[in-house]
Amino acid sequence: MKQHPHDNPDVLRVGHLLADAARRATLPHFRTAALATDNKLAEGYDPVTEADRAAERVMREILSKERPHDAILGEEYGAESGTSGLTWVLDPIDGTRGFVSGTPTWGVLIALGDDKGPFFGIIDQPYIGERFIGTSSDASMTGGSGTHPLKTRTARDISEATVFTTFPEVGSAAEGAAFAEVSRRARLTRYGMDCYAYALVAAGQVDLVIEAGLQAYDIQAPIAVVQAAGGIVTDWQGGPAHQGGRAVAAANAEIHAQALEILRTCAP
Repeated sequence: MKQHPHDNPDVLRVGHLLADAARRATLPHFRTAALATDNKLAEGYDPVTEADRAAERVMREILSKERPHDAILGEEYGAESGTSGLTWVLDPIDGTRGFVSGTPTWGVLIALGDDKGPFFGIIDQPYIGERFIGTSSDASMTGGSGTHPLKTRTARDISEATVFTTFPEVGSAAEGAAFAEVSRRARLTRYGMDCYAYALVAAGQVDLVIEAGLQAYDIQAPIAVVQAAGGIVTDWQGGPAHQGGRAVAAANAEIHAQALEILRTCAP
């Protein structure tokens, strides 16, 4: 019987190789006075550093040797075709603004999936030393104290929820207003954690992450990790989110439904 790629132990092995290599590529640049940044935008600020580029290059080199038939989509070097029907989706530093600011919650995002979405993902925090892993059958976190299973929070009313997003404006004016309404009804709102917020949903610490304007490489690894831990990730209409755009990552079906009702009403 042909082994399903979801259950292939080689995927986990290669995922760790990629995350380990990205740690080695990024950490020497972090909190260094000589760190140089380029701005991707003509207006505004979207930084990229040599750490971003070096991490993606080394991950692509590993994939070319270990998984040569798989496609690759990366933030810095774009798409590379494959023949297996599977695609590795790489964000070498999610949270480059945080990286250049010296804050420690930036991460490396690694996912593998097909046209239906990701079935494997890693959210790696190089400086903190935590690695959140989601597979088709398991979710776990490795860190200084060993390996621990991940499980999202149990159901509660949105009035008791903790909600995260990266940017206070969220997206468009309408999207920002929709998030503001969720925030108004929630107990606690926090900002600016980038991919670490999704890891906290998987770890059972928070209830919701709500964002807009995402790319596929921003969300695919979080989808795999959060869903493996028992959560739900969709767009704001309840559909697939793996191509980017708007996303809601929820700890459980109940809080997901409450958040969607508000978002659909305020930003259809």
